[in-house]
Amino acid sequence: MSGVAEPGRRTGRRPGNLDTGSRILDAARTRFAQNGYDKVSIRSVADDAEVDPALVHHYFGTKRQLFIASIELPVDPDFVLDQIRQTPPESMGAAIAELILNIWESPQRDSVVALFRSAMAGQEVDLIRNFLLQVVLRDVAPRVDNPVGSGSIRVQLVASQLMGLLAARHVLHLDPLAQVPVGELVDVIAPTLQRYLTGHLPAQS
Repeated sequence: MSGVAEPGRRTGRRPGNLDTGSRILDAARTRFAQNGYDKVSIRSVADDAEVDPALVHHYFGTKRQLFIASIELPVDPDFVLDQIRQTPPESMGAAIAELILNIWESPQRDSVVALFRSAMAGQEVDLIRNFLLQVVLRDVAPRVDNPVGSGSIRVQLVASQLMGLLAARHVLHLDPLAQVPVGELVDVIAPTLQRYLTGHLPAQS
């Protein structure tokens, strides 16, 4: 179905179909996976779900909240983003490590690991990539873009480090790494993340 509403189409719930919330989520997952976060609008999702845009806002609020719901993320990234925004670039490696590791060790850990397993199995890969690079780390890249043009690779290196650690610790259960306390892990990986963010990269030579 195109992203343009059909003339005379009725909006709201359609009798005999999936409930409105489920239709909206299905439409959102498809749109976000195909087009990325920035190019999706509430109206385009509403058109695909054949509902009024006001219903999308009613069920899910903002576009960011709709995206979070569509990938079933158990935590709101706005909290993480607020903490990172308040951190100067020279301290960002430790801040990111501490925030993300604490999320993995929180009561939501099982949901985070399940989401990651789905990505590793080839499910929702586009959604996970869009979430990491276009939502969580997008605000970081401009702040560490020195020299100009290096911000993107810097945040991708950070993402690869964190996802590798998640896989080793919570999916592969490599010991003794799986048993190391969070505080000690932060001390170990923060310098590496900081080098990725603000240090010299060989590709800059």
